[in-house]
Amino acid sequence: MVVSFECGNPKLHDLFYLPPQHLKSARTIEHLDFHSGERFFLYFCIKIFAMKFVDVKNDIAFRKIFGKDNRKETIISFLNAILDFHGDQTITKVTILNPYQLPKLKGGKVTIIDVKATDQAGRIYIVEMQVADIDGFDKRVLYYSSKSYSDQIKRADFYRKLRPVIFIGILDFKFTQNEKFISRNQVRDVETGEQTLKDIEFTFIELPKFELEEHELKTLTEKWVYFIKNAENLEVVPENINDEGLKSAYDEANVQTWTQEELDAYEYAFMREEDERARLDKAKQDGKEEEKEEIVLEMYADELPVERIAKILKISVERVRQVIENHSNK
Repeated sequence: MVVSFECGNPKLHDLFYLPPQHLKSARTIEHLDFHSGERFFLYFCIKIFAMKFVDVKNDIAFRKIFGKDNRKETIISFLNAILDFHGDQTITKVTILNPYQLPKLKGGKVTIIDVKATDQAGRIYIVEMQVADIDGFDKRVLYYSSKSYSDQIKRADFYRKLRPVIFIGILDFKFTQNEKFISRNQVRDVETGEQTLKDIEFTFIELPKFELEEHELKTLTEKWVYFIKNAENLEVVPENINDEGLKSAYDEANVQTWTQEELDAYEYAFMREEDERARLDKAKQDGKEEEKEEIVLEMYADELPVERIAKILKISVERVRQVIENHSNK
């Protein structure tokens, strides 16, 4: 973007040609010797250059950023950075098996927020965003990965044609005991450490464990995780982004590049997510209430006074009596 204008104040003229990120804060211009009209113009520039990025953890945003056929440099860069692929392992070409497309109906259900791709060597990658620590998540990961592995062939005598499956889970909760924000899991001999079964492995990115600030980012891996976790809170692209794939991701995350239909689906996805979270919270609360009722009945069976039960469990006497009465009427 090039803008030409006449300005009598050389300070203003020079400042206008600074990179946009230098105009992101009003403090940049408060102390400068500009009259009110020039200062108003600079505030206007800040408003123009300020960006708004989507929340990458949203299912629509995640698939739009990582799953577009015409933006394959994004998923290639991400995979190479997260898996630390170099040399012969480097991914140079991918085929996206489930390309991004908006749900046919606004807010249509996306059962699994993932992007699935293969590379030039035939390796299969499953990249999944998981925002909630749902019950049975570990078993679903195993099932989904092993199914992707077995579905490659239809006959047992073609085992040699099976290609590796690599699962990458981006988790908005803590999942492993590893203190690092990225953990790589393989099938290995417990005593020798030998990787005996090599075709399926799992990498988990645990966002709550990532605490680096923008000025602390050094590796491309760190910059990718920072983008996923913090994009929605940024106003400009960080200054130290020089990878084309990551630049492409920021472009796709820029709200100004989204259609109204995409924005509607994006907002509806948040509503659906909140509904699901509320349902899970209610289920947990119902479970706690059921457990508490069982304790009330056990204590009552042990002939503890109703008042004592209420005091121990920190609930009302009326609630204790109601639980006992409901049980007696069954």
